[in-house]
Amino acid sequence: MANNTPVMDVLYRFSAPEVPAFGPAEEAIIEKRWDTNVEVAGDMNRYPFMYVGEGHNRIYIVADGKVVWTYDTGLGGELDDAWVLSNGNVLFSRMFWCGEVTPEKEVAWRYDLPEGEECHSLQPIGLDEVLMVINAATPRAVIINKKTGEITYQHDIPYEPNSDIHPMFRRIRMTGEGTFLCAYLVKGKVVEYDRDFNEIWRYETAKPWSAQRLINGNTLVVDEDECVAKEVDKEGNIVWQFASTDVPADLGPTGNFERPGGAPGSDKNTEPIGWQTCTRLANGNTVLCSQGSFGLAPQFIEVDPKGEIVWYLKNWRDLGPATQIQVLSDPGYPENPADVQR
Repeated sequence: MANNTPVMDVLYRFSAPEVPAFGPAEEAIIEKRWDTNVEVAGDMNRYPFMYVGEGHNRIYIVADGKVVWTYDTGLGGELDDAWVLSNGNVLFSRMFWCGEVTPEKEVAWRYDLPEGEECHSLQPIGLDEVLMVINAATPRAVIINKKTGEITYQHDIPYEPNSDIHPMFRRIRMTGEGTFLCAYLVKGKVVEYDRDFNEIWRYETAKPWSAQRLINGNTLVVDEDECVAKEVDKEGNIVWQFASTDVPADLGPTGNFERPGGAPGSDKNTEPIGWQTCTRLANGNTVLCSQGSFGLAPQFIEVDPKGEIVWYLKNWRDLGPATQIQVLSDPGYPENPADVQR
């Protein structure tokens, strides 16, 4: 792992005077579906970080205890995955398209998916290439050169017949060894494949939203149905976990709760705390990202290896729901898959 913090070297660009409040390609965000008048709790100043959240199509960068930069990606679809690169650009998936913008909000790259296909996850592979998982009749892993538009790698992903492409995949990650981790959201499994998509490892769990390979060889998995983040070893043994029921009741709902009017865009009147991803930090702690029950729970909870909560943030006045976080002060190059293994 690299021992420097290259993203911190470009962080100043996001609050520079020349950054417009609204860029030329920005579009109106969706309506906020939560109470913005709830009390702010937790520390905005613990880390500089970038994050995105499903259900709110705005990219946030927080530094020095405040929001210093946002980018609105328009109506419709979902904003599920994003990265600040070492050159300062922000790369993100937008369900029906993927994009990259500079800190000055100029469009550096855009890729529109064919009709009937979706992309909820991408990963930078160097500064020029990007790995995407494409939900389609035949799902596939694709690496595209952003400068030339050339597809430099493509392989179908094994998938049992399914007429609904939307819930196929929410996360794909290349490991430092060049293998692929695929979280099958509704198939109850996380599978690691080699470059020819031969299966080399599998872990079964109810509804895996995300999976991250750790530097110790274990895998960090978030199960959306079980509302738990768990670290599993190569034999599938759980060596660490943190569940929604481990969250103190005064921080928000820990299981199902009744919500008048139901969840946004849903007929259900109950929903869990809504964890979707977690990130292992270089200090060994884990940050869990939550939709926060759309106003009733924290967006971020950080726990140490003993499961003790060392930080949380509940700020529905300035922030929206959280799906993915990148702590910008963590060491390593985001576009190097080995560097993001903690």
